[in-house]
Amino acid sequence: MATEATDVVEKAGPGMPQLDFSTFPNQIFWLVLTLIAIYLILSRVALPRIGAVLAERQGTITNDIAKAEELKQQAVEAEEAYNRALAEARAEAQRIAAEARAEIQADLDAAIAKADAEIAAKAAESEKAIADIRAGALESVRDVAKDTAAEIVAALGGKADAKTVAAAVDARVKG
Repeated sequence: MATEATDVVEKAGPGMPQLDFSTFPNQIFWLVLTLIAIYLILSRVALPRIGAVLAERQGTITNDIAKAEELKQQAVEAEEAYNRALAEARAEAQRIAAEARAEIQADLDAAIAKADAEIAAKAAESEKAIADIRAGALESVRDVAKDTAAEIVAALGGKADAKTVAAAVDARVKG
């Protein structure tokens, strides 16, 4: 059995057939032919497909960037519109508040004027009542003074007429 294996190895030749120098021209021919076939297949079929895919991806990326820029611009415009609307709303609120303040102030001024008028009217009535009371009190004091003077003169034993007593009391009251 061992001899049979040795015979087979000897008949097969020495080592690997790729390393046999007698077959190199044949191997080089097939190598060049295979490389040319691979080059033609890659340059005519695979690389154009890959190039088309890369161009499509680049176009998609460019379109997405352009769309993103457009959306960004729209967002900036929307923000500006929002800020304008907010400023207008604030101005409107301030205007309404100013109108309300002016209206309230006008109502308050009218109420104050009405209250002042009522107070002035009541003060005038009070002053008139006080003047009437003073006049009445002064008249009452004169009457009491006349009666008292006449009684005192009579108690002292004198005789005085009403006209003389009234003149004396009037002169004394006036100062």
